[in-house]
Amino acid sequence: MDLQLNGKKVLITGGSKGIGKAIAKAFVSEGADVSIAARRMEALEKAKAELDGRVTIFQADLTSSVERENLIQSFIGQKGTIDVLINNAGGSNGSKAAATDMELFYQAMELNYFSAVHLSKLVVEHMKRERNGSIINITSVFGRESGGKVTYNNAKAALISFTKSLADEVISDGIRVNSIAPGSILHETGNWIKRIKEDPEGMKEFVKNEIPAGRFGTPEEIANVAAFLASNQASWIVGASINVDGGQSRMNF
Repeated sequence: MDLQLNGKKVLITGGSKGIGKAIAKAFVSEGADVSIAARRMEALEKAKAELDGRVTIFQADLTSSVERENLIQSFIGQKGTIDVLINNAGGSNGSKAAATDMELFYQAMELNYFSAVHLSKLVVEHMKRERNGSIINITSVFGRESGGKVTYNNAKAALISFTKSLADEVISDGIRVNSIAPGSILHETGNWIKRIKEDPEGMKEFVKNEIPAGRFGTPEEIANVAAFLASNQASWIVGASINVDGGQSRMNF
């Protein structure tokens, strides 16, 4: 299937590793003009090398509103426009709600939620002028149901809600907003690798009991859905939250 993404200007946050890097690779393979943003320049340069130099890199701390504004200004200054924004940057912290300091709740919301909200608002103004665009928020099955650390769960749930609100608001301007909710994804820098090394038998039981497909997902399986959602082949998908989880979610929808 030709996704017709050739030449599209794509910005992926958290694009230097894991799911973000896999998404970048998928868009590069479709001929898109891909840029990745992350906090650490060393990681960005490594990712660029692994992607055969076929991405533009932007260093930015996405928990800073000033740096988010500078990122979009720099991107538009170089590329002229933006066709696709993938809000992938995120991370978890804390433990149980009562034992987690308020500062960690604020940090989780800034990274997982406010960064995506702010960047979406910034690019919508450019997309409206083109009357075309796609915004994809990477959330989690634990934003759709209970599970995971409470700060992460809260922030991802808020982002799913924001996705639907913004989607309904801007579809008349030709902009589609959707979210992908991954299940447990195994990649080289993720928490699951650490947990497998610490407790291999426990993780085998986790997979057996919690993931009907019988294995962890791969970053490429998220990336394939992201590329499809950004394409005109998904033109009638608006405001959706799509589970990509091998059956892990317990919800009926």
